[in-house]
Amino acid sequence: MSLEEAASFTIQPLQQFHERSLFASGNESLDRYLKQQATQDLRRYAAATFVLTQKRSTTVIGYYTLAMTGVVLTSFPPEIQKRLPRYPVVPAVLLGRLARDQRCSAMGLGKLLLLDALSRSFRSEIPAAAVVIDAFDEQATGFYCKYGFVPFLDSTQRLFLPMTTITKLVRPDAP
Repeated sequence: MSLEEAASFTIQPLQQFHERSLFASGNESLDRYLKQQATQDLRRYAAATFVLTQKRSTTVIGYYTLAMTGVVLTSFPPEIQKRLPRYPVVPAVLLGRLARDQRCSAMGLGKLLLLDALSRSFRSEIPAAAVVIDAFDEQATGFYCKYGFVPFLDSTQRLFLPMTTITKLVRPDAP
């Protein structure tokens, strides 16, 4: 997706005016979450949902959720552990859900959503060592691995991207 094409979309926090009823990702659980649970999780401080729409439209065509989590230090590979604080549990951002409407497949919207989530996680005022995802199937695992996510030592479905890597993506001029 070119910068010009990306500029025709907007990603912002979910609001009451966003039209969610037509959203269909092809995954019933992800669809149901957006339509029935997302606003409740926000009110309960459990997760924040960010939605993708075309500019000047309120119809949701993609979304992701972010929440804070903790990861046991020994779950990280040894080379990553060396660079982390020696706490038993290390703070991280959980990218809990990411979905795009199936009518918008092959447009690069998944990548757009992921890059926005990583950028937003980087800009957070709350420090985190990594962004973590729980891939629900092999296709999701492949998608995230394509962008540099790697599995934890104790799980092939739970993946992470170190904040140092995200920093290089978001600020390529950073030391």
